[in-house]
Amino acid sequence: MIKLRFIALILIAFILQSCEQEYTPKPRGFQRIELPKKEYKLFETECGFSCDIPVYSIMKNDDYPGAEKCWFNLNYEPFNATLHLSYKPINSQADLLKMTEDSRTLVYKHTIKADEIYETFISNKYIHGMLYEISGNTATNFQFYVTDSAHHFLRGALYFNIKTNTDSIAPVLDFLKLDVIKMIETLRWN
Repeated sequence: MIKLRFIALILIAFILQSCEQEYTPKPRGFQRIELPKKEYKLFETECGFSCDIPVYSIMKNDDYPGAEKCWFNLNYEPFNATLHLSYKPINSQADLLKMTEDSRTLVYKHTIKADEIYETFISNKYIHGMLYEISGNTATNFQFYVTDSAHHFLRGALYFNIKTNTDSIAPVLDFLKLDVIKMIETLRWN
């Protein structure tokens, strides 16, 4: 009986001693993201265009059942993101108008969740088009279309393959936007 009381007393002493330390919670943090060095390689296709893409990405044909021949997915595997690209030839000015309006409609479907949608007109001697930056917790934060207005039309939409929080993807989104802009700057029609 004395042994049992002695063990209980020691156990209570240990429990009371452990309560003397103050608990300090860890601060909230996010995963550290290592961004690779910007390097590019030429991507050429029989579909009417070529451009530079990052070496840390993989261009694949879109294998979705409804996908057309010249639809591609540029997979950014280190970031779990995909740039969906759709190339279409222009047969008439009515086609061009329909494709630009379809692109705009697809962007503005995100109005429900978007805080703002910024439109930026882009133009150089080979292309002109529109960049759309969609702020807020939307499925896509960056889309674009480019065309030569006569023969070629290319549309792109950047998606992360997970449910995202705008604050947590901001560094990666900014990093990938630069890659997409580089792709647009180096785009050449074949």
